[in-house]
Amino acid sequence: MVAKKFLTATWRHLILMNWRVDEDLLTPNLPLGVELDRWDGDCWASLVGFQFLHMSVKGVPAFGYRDFPEINLRFYVKRQVNGETRRGVVFIREITPHYMVGWVARALYNEPYITMRMRQNVDESGALYQLQNDGQWQGLSVRTVGPWRDQVEAELFITEHYWGYNTQRNGDAMEYEVEHPTWRARSIESQCLDLDVEKLYGPQWAKALDSKPHSTIFAEGSGVMVRSGNRI
Repeated sequence: MVAKKFLTATWRHLILMNWRVDEDLLTPNLPLGVELDRWDGDCWASLVGFQFLHMSVKGVPAFGYRDFPEINLRFYVKRQVNGETRRGVVFIREITPHYMVGWVARALYNEPYITMRMRQNVDESGALYQLQNDGQWQGLSVRTVGPWRDQVEAELFITEHYWGYNTQRNGDAMEYEVEHPTWRARSIESQCLDLDVEKLYGPQWAKALDSKPHSTIFAEGSGVMVRSGNRI
């Protein structure tokens, strides 16, 4: 049975900075019933910044919480269900400027949200997403070049994961579906990352993300729909 629609929104101007990472960093965060997904033989993790727009929950517009930036850290997993491979993501941490958004996501999905002061700057040439950490503005940004284009296969591995997985408070796993069309991308001219990764995610992640990203994607985004979660 198809799960009911829980949330609709628009995700726009996504920056996805991607690193090859050791599987030992990820396995402690694996929910039950899923396995690591790999591209080119490696596990990957991504820092993602984007615009979260026009949010409605169960068909009701979330007035006051409809236009804000988000920054998250995620990695890639898959689950086999009756011969179908469901490719999804697991979040290490999601950051929003609105306490109520994080509270709902934690209460209903046990998603690892925290609230911080944030700001964004998006125009035709790129995007900047920042949070305030110890009184300092820091974040990730890109400048782009060229027209919107179809993504190449390596980019699609990052953006074409349509399921979310997390661990519930009792140790069970939850699965939920995310629907959106395939996104277009633009080529990257320059990029900047100045997040205090160690303070936000811990020393192991600071070591893993210490190098320049192995790839960076700037995706156009689209409307999205998130279905209600199911225990697995």
